[in-house]
Amino acid sequence: MSASGKKRSRLVAEKRYPKVSAGKKKPPAKKRTTRARKTKPRRSGNWLVALVSGMLGWVFRLVWRLSVRGGLALAALLAVGVFYFYATLPDVTDLLDGRARGSVTMLDRNGAVFAWRGEQFGGQITANTVSPHLRNAVVATEDKRFYRHFGVSPRGVASAVRINLREGRGPLSGHGGSTITQQAAKLLCLGVPFDPTSGISEATYEADCRQGSVWRKVKEAVYALALEVRYSKDEILTIYLNRAYLGAGARGFEAASQRYFGKSAAQVRPAEAAMLAGLLTAPSRYAPTANLKRSQDRAGVVVGLMEDQRYITKAQAADARLNPAELSGAARARAGGYFADWVMDSGPTFLTKETTEDVVIRTTFDQRIQTAAEDALNLIFETKVRKGSKAQAAIVVMSADGAVRAMVGGRKLRGVTGQFNRAIQANRQTGSAFKPFVYATALDLGYTYADTVQDEPLTLDIPGSGAWSPRNYDNKFRGPVTLTDALKFSLNTPAVRVSEDVGRDNVRKIAAEFGINGDLALGPALALGASESTLIEMTGAYAGILNGGSSVTPYGLVELRLQGEETALMDQDGGMGERVITENAARQLVYMMHQVTKGGTGSRAQLPGREIAAKTGTTQAARDAWFLGFSADYVAGIWMGYDDNTPLSGVTGGGLPADIWRETMLRVHEGLPARN
Repeated sequence: MSASGKKRSRLVAEKRYPKVSAGKKKPPAKKRTTRARKTKPRRSGNWLVALVSGMLGWVFRLVWRLSVRGGLALAALLAVGVFYFYATLPDVTDLLDGRARGSVTMLDRNGAVFAWRGEQFGGQITANTVSPHLRNAVVATEDKRFYRHFGVSPRGVASAVRINLREGRGPLSGHGGSTITQQAAKLLCLGVPFDPTSGISEATYEADCRQGSVWRKVKEAVYALALEVRYSKDEILTIYLNRAYLGAGARGFEAASQRYFGKSAAQVRPAEAAMLAGLLTAPSRYAPTANLKRSQDRAGVVVGLMEDQRYITKAQAADARLNPAELSGAARARAGGYFADWVMDSGPTFLTKETTEDVVIRTTFDQRIQTAAEDALNLIFETKVRKGSKAQAAIVVMSADGAVRAMVGGRKLRGVTGQFNRAIQANRQTGSAFKPFVYATALDLGYTYADTVQDEPLTLDIPGSGAWSPRNYDNKFRGPVTLTDALKFSLNTPAVRVSEDVGRDNVRKIAAEFGINGDLALGPALALGASESTLIEMTGAYAGILNGGSSVTPYGLVELRLQGEETALMDQDGGMGERVITENAARQLVYMMHQVTKGGTGSRAQLPGREIAAKTGTTQAARDAWFLGFSADYVAGIWMGYDDNTPLSGVTGGGLPADIWRETMLRVHEGLPARN
């Protein structure tokens, strides 16, 4: 209490503030020290560590700042690039037909498709309208993460680089790791369409689109991102399904499905879908028309991928392997390659080889007759020609008005495109196959089949060449013979005598009017077939004899129109031309040629129960052997020889060519009633 009178004591802890005794000095206050000051003695070299640490820190901070700024700059450039490409992208339907040129589809005489030329486009399809099996096969094969990535797959690229390096290639050589979106960007050539007026070829353009440089791949990646921004996944897949090349001239899966299977892409089953998807790796190599077994093996791999990714069940996969895809009848036949090339040459270029439209051509072609000719040729070469022989042969079959029904331009080249066609391109000496036109001239001038001519030695003086004496094949002379026997036994001296009597100019005129358009020989050897001609010209000329003496222009194109149009741009109504010889002369000549097959040089070609008329031809040193003849229904011409003019060994026109002719015509006339 304050009442005590004492001073109130301070409320402090005495131990914290002890009293200072009187008369003693206050000890000096201790200096406060911090732990930082309590440093250990410096070691020698710490300054170097500090320097290095400082420099590393500075470099790290610099790199970090540059990385951030560089990343921002790259992101800005990427955004600009994506936006630029995005702004140039049109509506998806404008990107579906990726062809630079149009196509030509050929129909046979019955209206069935038998050949294609150019790049086929079967019509626009979408990812939602094709068979689900096809859509799944493409995704499983090309880009299993398609619906999960943003257009570029870093995992795919890294995997591809690893595989390429492991296989000893460069990192960007071989496997590309491209997504379907990137492949669509490549197919679109980054939005740069082919310009035919640019001066570069389409092949160069496509090679540039496929180049694999680093810069090109960067641009493709940017373009792919733009595609992802602009279109949905299904729209990107739709672009890919329509533009991908799948071999045999098929652009897009609809065209390929029609080409190989004769059905829409909406109808394919798992095995067919797998085969189509398998073509994406190497279209020409795996095309089933090139090698069906190889294509089926590749399809088996795709079936495995579809099964692994659960697009099909084990049972479906087993069925697809047990029943692999097969070609349609038209694709399997691959008929008419030579014929189709000939038709392409016969029409205007801007509607055939260089067409920018889709064209449909109706033709005179008969697939049954084509098969008959091919089978006959194969049979004779397999059974009667020595193994390994390089001899060639060609066949043309036509109707009496010049409508070509079948054409074989050479051996072992079935269904090919762009190969040397011996039926229309090989100009060869005709030999005795020319003689009917000598006798046609005589008959037209009043001679008869029963008139006689001397078969005896003959020597003619040829200005500039001297004496020339024709000889018969057997070096024998028979004295007086009828014109019929002279032709029947292919006697040379009588043919020259008749030609000289009626005048070579008249013979050349008759032959030219029948369609033999080559440079006809000026000398007396004209009668013996010293001139050159093609098989199709000679067959057409013989058709003129069959039809009663009128000229014939062989033709294959009946009608040409644009796809989807009803009105024809071109049409052909037969190949008959002007009369060349009288009908009476033609009838007598047919009789004479009939005798050739009744015991003359053409007797090996006889058809049981059917009348035929024909003529053989063998040139000097047997370099060419011919057999041309006709029934009441068809004319067929056969040529045989070597491309390099090597002489045939033991072959004459009445031998192997007659055998090929007979086997061909036996098959051609199956089911047809016999007519005189």
